[in-house]
Amino acid sequence: MSIKLAVIYYSSTGTNYQMAQWAEQGAKEADAEVKLLKIPETAPEAAIDSNPAWRANADATKDVPEVTLADLEWADAIVFSFPTRFGNIASQVQAFIDTAGGLWAQGKLANKVVSAMSSASNPHGGQEATLLSFYTTMFHWGAIVAAPGFTDPSIFAGGGNPYGASSTQGQDGKIVEDNEAAVKHQAKRTATVAEWIQKGQE
Repeated sequence: MSIKLAVIYYSSTGTNYQMAQWAEQGAKEADAEVKLLKIPETAPEAAIDSNPAWRANADATKDVPEVTLADLEWADAIVFSFPTRFGNIASQVQAFIDTAGGLWAQGKLANKVVSAMSSASNPHGGQEATLLSFYTTMFHWGAIVAAPGFTDPSIFAGGGNPYGASSTQGQDGKIVEDNEAAVKHQAKRTATVAEWIQKGQE
């Protein structure tokens, strides 16, 4: 039985969408059954329209399925990707996480294998703090955090964050670091740890 892995992301201008696509590819290379899902946008249309890059990304990803609670229940493993907001997760991500209380109360989020990735507009813009604060929620779920640590050379090339792949969005809107390989490694590692757990339960 292959691992069911959900790549769940929120992206306003496209950085985390790119990271999510790399994670999807990495998980598929690990023979996981993968769903690429976006967290619903809660910002008003006026805010989106005020930023051309935000509007362009919203239009470009309009056909990406939105994540539901059923997807959380379906997944054996989850890779999250989202931008930092003052050292914490974006409000859109928090809004979705806050709807998962029912699943948590039923024990349906326990033993999910999870890891997370983040981005900011500068190299020390809160990526590490964002991931650490998010993992606190995962501990409440009873999830098993499969952070990448320094388990592959690609992590150093991608900026060296042991908590999860991190990206810096440059002034041109593109990712500064060479972290495609680090993202793919993290997704593969998440799927692999989930497989180990699955086999241990058989």
